[in-house]
Amino acid sequence: MPASKSMSRITYQTKGLNKKILQHLYRSMVKPRMIEEKMLSLLRQGKISKWFSGIGQEAISVGCTAVLNEHEWVFPMHRNLGVFTTREVPLYRLFAQWQGKPAGFTQGRDRSFHFGSKDYKIWGMISHLGPQLSVASGIAMAHQLKAENNIAIAFTGEGGTSEGEFHEALNVASVWNLPVIFVIENNGYGLSTPASEQYNCKKLSDRGLGYGIESYTIDGNNIIEVYKNMQRIAKKIRKKPRPILVEFETFRMRGHEEASGTKYVPKKLMDQWAKKDPIENYESFLLESGVIDEVYIQHTREEIKTEIKEHLQKAQESEELDIDIEKETAEIYAPIDPEHHNSPNGSSSELRFIDAITDGLQVAMKKWDDMVLMGQDIADYGGVFKITDGFLEEFGKSRVRNTPLCESAIIGIALGLSMRGVKSMVEMQFADFVTCGFNQIVNNLAKIHYRWGHSADVVIRMPAGGGVGAGPFHSQTNEAWFTHTPGLKIVYPSNPADAKGLLLSAISDPNPVLFFEHKGMYRTLTDSVPVGYYTIEIGKAHLIREGQDLSIITYGMGVHWATEYCKENEVSADILDLRSLQPIDYAAIDETVTKTNKVIILHEDTLFGGIGGEISAYISEHLFEHLDGPVVRVASLDTPVPFAKDLEEQFLAKSRLDSAIQKLISY
Repeated sequence: MPASKSMSRITYQTKGLNKKILQHLYRSMVKPRMIEEKMLSLLRQGKISKWFSGIGQEAISVGCTAVLNEHEWVFPMHRNLGVFTTREVPLYRLFAQWQGKPAGFTQGRDRSFHFGSKDYKIWGMISHLGPQLSVASGIAMAHQLKAENNIAIAFTGEGGTSEGEFHEALNVASVWNLPVIFVIENNGYGLSTPASEQYNCKKLSDRGLGYGIESYTIDGNNIIEVYKNMQRIAKKIRKKPRPILVEFETFRMRGHEEASGTKYVPKKLMDQWAKKDPIENYESFLLESGVIDEVYIQHTREEIKTEIKEHLQKAQESEELDIDIEKETAEIYAPIDPEHHNSPNGSSSELRFIDAITDGLQVAMKKWDDMVLMGQDIADYGGVFKITDGFLEEFGKSRVRNTPLCESAIIGIALGLSMRGVKSMVEMQFADFVTCGFNQIVNNLAKIHYRWGHSADVVIRMPAGGGVGAGPFHSQTNEAWFTHTPGLKIVYPSNPADAKGLLLSAISDPNPVLFFEHKGMYRTLTDSVPVGYYTIEIGKAHLIREGQDLSIITYGMGVHWATEYCKENEVSADILDLRSLQPIDYAAIDETVTKTNKVIILHEDTLFGGIGGEISAYISEHLFEHLDGPVVRVASLDTPVPFAKDLEEQFLAKSRLDSAIQKLISY
């Protein structure tokens, strides 16, 4: 905990700072303090629902933000109101945000400080704290790629440094020399957990040594020390890009949020830190120095009070939410630019499934000349499957990047790149490894457009599937983990032409797309693939084969299992290749079910919780009167994927397809 046994009042070294700057810093701290005091009053009146107080920490928010230029992004957290006020966000919009009104930033979809604004270069945090450190690295990387002498600043708390994302973000930023300042607000407690139970090092800034990062510990209640040091640090990394870690020692004078209180904090400690109030100390210093007088203080506070009153009234008089279910569901995804869609040009060549993916990536890298590919071993080595072999030589190391084993940080960086209009593809070496980046995908990428209107222009390639004797951790087809999450698009092609066309659609799409590619098809499947740039619309299924006896709704490897079975056994069946699992083509499902009246849903994923259950429920609810038999699901066993060949064959859904088809036909 940063408190010392005896604390003196703050001393200031203002050499090099003129009167105008000293007054500006004072006003910039008083403003968020006065807003907070008003919000606490409104909270007690029930006019806002929750508040995370930054009283006593204003110097950090104000000092850090004040050193940024207008093009540089800042990544605040719960207690950084001073970031928003220093960036001169209109107060009525802040008040409307806290009241859940449309005049805010999230259309009532997210609360308090969980919002961002591209206009004010402020990122919208999520409650998981650590992920924004990686996103800040992505913004910094975009500055680097565009040869801009800009930086990014990202805040976290001492508790947040315990998260894995803190390690990953610092590690990647260090390896890639990204111009980002990581700020730790060490305020003594993570909710009620004291710092002594969060980490076991003397200073959190010491952690920078482990990453080869320059680091500092600074008095976070001394506005002059904050401002001058951050100004110096920012200037250094604009000139020579690299990350720097800064720990600010401060204290949280109120509860984690107002309902939690501060009874767990020793009174002596509270009294000690109260003497270091950043505003009271600075105000006394400025009075003693003759920089301000009592008239100036009164005038400043009256101006701010008037501004708060006027903007509160404006927010209160602003329109209420219009509850529109169609609008809510429509704004999960960002709209697609129709100009990026192209039909095949007529010429084609024979390509293996794996080569079609390579071809699609090459076409995309030429079409979007700043697009970045990131993944483990994808550069010199060409990836474990050699999909990007030769890309390093063709497109250069700034665009084709080997990554550390930091899946979460890399996905966060991809999200940061998208904010600057840079497309990216992240390769999961195996789909199984996506668990290490799960939070960034389901909580950051998936929700960001719905929350505050920014799209996550990121494609994540997912080499998936069994049948190759790779065991439990290299064989999963885990699409159902993500189809449940609104805001993601899930694509799963079954042939080379679809693989290329859907990949190019995924890359052109401004929304986050998980692109599943079955490893078992890579070198075993060859077909005619159109040359050049073309797209296949995401969300449109394809009827692979027509028949009368039943419909087999499937995707990925299931398409080949079904096709092979029907040919060998002369079964007359519609085989519908979904191709996209989110959004799903319900119109195509309607058409085939109403035609054959019997349905099998086939997928390689395990049975329980698989997407087959969702499709089955849809058919039962909407198409029940067209059914001449039960909806049958054929899936893999509800076990991990086994290694031994015979066990794996038993595990896979293919082994149960025959009995299911024969039973349904004879029903």
